[in-house]
Order: sequence, then C-alpha cells, then structure tokens
Amino acid sequence: MTEKQTEENMLMEFIADTCFIDIEKKIDYPPTAISYGEKVLHSDKGDTIVPIGICTYGNISTITAPPKTRKSFFCSLLASAYLSGSNIYGGLIKGHRGNGSLIHIDTEQSNYHASRVFQRPLQMDSKIPKDKYNTFALRTISYVDRLKFLEYYLRENIKEPSLVILDGVADMCNDVNDIKSCNSLVSALMRISQQNNCHIINVIHQNFGSAKLGTGHLGSFLEKKAETVIQLETNTTNKEWITAICKRSRGYSFETFSFSVNDFGLPYVVGNLYDPLEDFVIKKTINKRSRSFQSIPRRLRNRRGP
Repeated sequence: MTEKQTEENMLMEFIADTCFIDIEKKIDYPPTAISYGEKVLHSDKGDTIVPIGICTYGNISTITAPPKTRKSFFCSLLASAYLSGSNIYGGLIKGHRGNGSLIHIDTEQSNYHASRVFQRPLQMDSKIPKDKYNTFALRTISYVDRLKFLEYYLRENIKEPSLVILDGVADMCNDVNDIKSCNSLVSALMRISQQNNCHIINVIHQNFGSAKLGTGHLGSFLEKKAETVIQLETNTTNKEWITAICKRSRGYSFETFSFSVNDFGLPYVVGNLYDPLEDFVIKKTINKRSRSFQSIPRRLRNRRGP
C-alpha cells in the first residue's frame, strides 16, 4: 500500500467514526436560537408547548429579498430579539441565547453605514449585553479571508452556542454563478455551523421578477441546504410594511408576519405593542377628543340618535 493510499484510508476511517449515526441512540432536536410563536404538541403524556424555531443551533438559514426591502432592518429585528430574549419591538420573536454571543458581519457597506446598522439593536434595548455583541465590517477584506476570519473568530473566541448574521453572503465567494465556488462556500458554512454549534443566517439578494429565491447558483445552494428560508417582500395592502414569509422549513413553519420602520429609524413588528411616535399620536388624538367631549353640554353627551 502506497503512502497516498494509507492517508486516504486514514481519512475514510476518520469520516466513518465522526459521521456514523447510531440508529438505536436518540438524538435530541437541536436547541432553538430564535423563535416566532409557539406550538402545542399533544401526546399520551400530556401537552407540551414548544417554540416555533426560525433557526436552531448547528444549522444555517437564508434570508432573501429584492433590493430595498429592508433586509438590514429585519436583521436588526432578529439581532435585538436574540440579544435581549424579547422586547417591545419584536412581537412574538424571541431569542434563546443562553450565554452565547451574536457575531454580526456586514460585507457591503462602509464603516459608517455598517455602524448605523450595528447600533440599532442597542437603541431598541439599552440592556443588551455589549460584550456578547461582536460586529465587523469586512468590506475591504478579500472574499477568501472573510470566510477564514469567520472560522477563526468562532474557533478562538466563541465557546457557547451562538448566532452569526452574514449580511452579504454573496461577498464570501468569488462568483455567485460559479457552481464549484458556491458549493464550496455553502459546504463550508454548514461545516462551520455544526462544528461550532452556532446558527448562521445568510442574507442574499433576490433579483426583481425572478422565481428563484436567491441570486445565482449560490441562491440555489442556500435554498436547498438551509434549515429555514425566509423571503421578504413588500406588503400588498400597505407599502410601508415588509412581510416575512417562511418559504421552507425543516421544522414547523412560523406564521407570516409583517414589520415596519418608525420615524426613529427602528424596525418593529406590525400589530405589536410599540411604535413610540404612533403611541404619541394616539394619546394626542385621545386628549383632543376628550377636550371636545367636555365642551359638549352634559345633557347631550349620552344622546343616541335624534
């Protein structure tokens, strides 16, 4: 047997050992990183309430949308909920962080614009632990070194199950239409997520009018391999709203919901408790109505019809 054959056999033995699945051993469902809503599971032992996972640790997911559909705002919404557990902006979105961290990477914007995105979660909840929020703008770094940096940072600095947001995953490969390059990138992301027990959210553009959920071969690979595929699109009844749709999930699909951005530049789930400006307008309107009501003679206030 040649030296090369010996090395190949050793590699195959390693694969056999590390990838073997014992069918007699129960493997628990992966822990949830971010959820939206809950589901009741019925069994002979009683009912169990479980979170409906948007993403779980050890997997990857994909967010896809045409340009200018507020993908970065949606990422801020998820980031804020993950870091805080839940807040008044996120509606039913809940984070299951434990002692983990969030690594938020932007590959497209300048340091100024990236910092504005990174600061949003802190504006949404001032109690967010800043030492668990790691932000990087990798616009000036080569696509090869971007992936290497992600793997290095997780290996050397993150010891607990954590969340990664890659805003601009297309910039992690040479060409989104090169099959070999795209396959290599997605395979690396799946490996990194499993080895580091983290979840990686990949944000990718969708071409206007295209039936494909993501750009090029990269979009196709991410759609096939992702645990969850989320599509953002402009709401048909209100152009100020963006609707998040679960296009595919390996678990339970979360219900479609919409979000908007208030005049303070902060995203919030529509129908949720909080839009500071809206709250101010409502109170102002109520006060006006109250004053108008007081000006009506008492004998007429409770009249019903002529």
